[in-house]
Amino acid sequence: MNAQRVRLVRPADRRRPAQQTPGMSREEAVAAGGRWVGLVHTEPGMASAWHHHGGHDTYVYVVSGRFRLESGPAGAEVVEAEPGDFLHIPAGAIHREATAGGERVEAVVFRAGAGEVVVNVDGPAPADARRSDG
Repeated sequence: MNAQRVRLVRPADRRRPAQQTPGMSREEAVAAGGRWVGLVHTEPGMASAWHHHGGHDTYVYVVSGRFRLESGPAGAEVVEAEPGDFLHIPAGAIHREATAGGERVEAVVFRAGAGEVVVNVDGPAPADARRSDG
């Protein structure tokens, strides 16, 4: 039988991780054993900087607002999620988040993997980038 105790994390107990991405605010509730759980907020009219989550798969549940996610070559792949929707962002996928409406976005985030949780980058590969498998 496991002797671990239940842990309650209240809003005042959440912490802002040192590694942030401009344009959004993250609050960490739990980080242990290759998992990260927290909240993300993006203010109306804002877009985050380009980033990825290293070796972590990321799962997002939209609580409020319209969540816009841009990814793929030149950021041309766009999905918009509404309250009640889930998103999966594969490990290493370069993306940025934005508000798609006039209200603040709040989302619950769960990550599972290894390495850095947030890696800020200049942007995605250009749309005309050709890959050579040489």
